[in-house]
Amino acid sequence: MNAPQQNPEGAIDVELSEEIAEGVYANLAMIAHSNSEFILDFIRLMPGVPKAKVKARIILTPEHAKRLLEALRENISRYEEAYGGINEPNDGFRFPAGGFGGPVGQA
Repeated sequence: MNAPQQNPEGAIDVELSEEIAEGVYANLAMIAHSNSEFILDFIRLMPGVPKAKVKARIILTPEHAKRLLEALRENISRYEEAYGGINEPNDGFRFPAGGFGGPVGQA
């Protein structure tokens, strides 16, 4: 049995399969949490279609959720420095009547 190879300076060797590398398009995120985890549902909402599909669900510890928030802030800042400011959403999005019956936050 071979021992895992150690990378220099504690680097992590991340494997990305072809299927995952293709990505999934989502235009809505809903967020729920408990005392021990954050649940992020990434959803594809199509215009004129009353039903939306969750395309991916990611479950994080509160500490990792906070790290994600900081990483997003940092990356948005870098993006805006390179390409200009991102407009604030003002599309007047409203959840369909009755909601989605689950998580309560949105992003």
